[in-house]
Amino acid sequence: MISLKNVSKNYSDLSVISDISMEIQSNVIYGIIGKSGAGKSTLIRLMSLLENPDAGEICYDGVRVDNLKGKELLECRHQLGMIFQNFNLFSSRDVFGNVAYPLEIVGKDRESIRNRVHELLELVGLSDKSAYPISKLSGGQKQRVAIARALANHPKFLFCDEATSALDPQTTKSILRLVRDIRNKMGLTVVMITHQMDVVKEICDYVSVIDGGTIIENGTLKSLVSFPHTQIAREFISTLDPLEEKVLRKFPPNSRICRLHFGSESVMEPILSKIIKTCQVDANILSGTLRTVNDEPIGELVVEFIGAAENLNSAICELKSYGIMIEVLHG
Repeated sequence: MISLKNVSKNYSDLSVISDISMEIQSNVIYGIIGKSGAGKSTLIRLMSLLENPDAGEICYDGVRVDNLKGKELLECRHQLGMIFQNFNLFSSRDVFGNVAYPLEIVGKDRESIRNRVHELLELVGLSDKSAYPISKLSGGQKQRVAIARALANHPKFLFCDEATSALDPQTTKSILRLVRDIRNKMGLTVVMITHQMDVVKEICDYVSVIDGGTIIENGTLKSLVSFPHTQIAREFISTLDPLEEKVLRKFPPNSRICRLHFGSESVMEPILSKIIKTCQVDANILSGTLRTVNDEPIGELVVEFIGAAENLNSAICELKSYGIMIEVLHG
């Protein structure tokens, strides 16, 4: 478990982290989300002992660690693995050499290093890339090397500082699946710093929202998404795709899920109410947004229409007659 008690950090006269107290239980994936400048990267640097707090205490499993010095600090850091946004790999070393580096630092013998590196490369799916130069790897492969390196000394805690921000969405998902699998296999406690709500939704068990150097909201992922209490949390949640394929498959066969795009001419009209009455269908509104573009209102609704097939077809035709663009997502 990682616990912070009244932790603060200043740079000159600027308060970056202010009186934060929190606990991160063992074997969970804990997300800390915030906008740029909120203090999340400083917070993870404090948690991972890369910097010392100006006030407060940091404990690992009930033992205070922020005040360690010299050899004790180095030994404590062996419990930690760190993954960075820009990989921080050595371009002068090949894949094997990068993963081997932290093992060399602690004085492991050549045989132990070779066995551990091969084990880790197998774990991250790069067993055939051992001799590759770093420059020949894709972004996702580089991050897999960085993950293997972070795990070299059997850490208890894995810290990820915007570890997927430089990756495309598909590669991001594969890296997150890898991190989750590693947590399950190795029993790690994972702390993820991010500004991407999709990352939090994909992998985290618990979430804290940081703003202005303080934690303004925390709890389980489900509670945050279902009942956000702060405006910043609501803003992050609004970036999530309201429907995914695995959700759509759960709707009954006599329903049709449609995304309706309303232009400025139709957005203020009770069109949906008219369709329900005239076409004899039921409508369940799943999500909706209203935006202003060039001072004109633009609306979007995701609606489940329920009824007989001929009535559903009639409703679609009627909506199109009002100039509404329709995407059929399911049914």
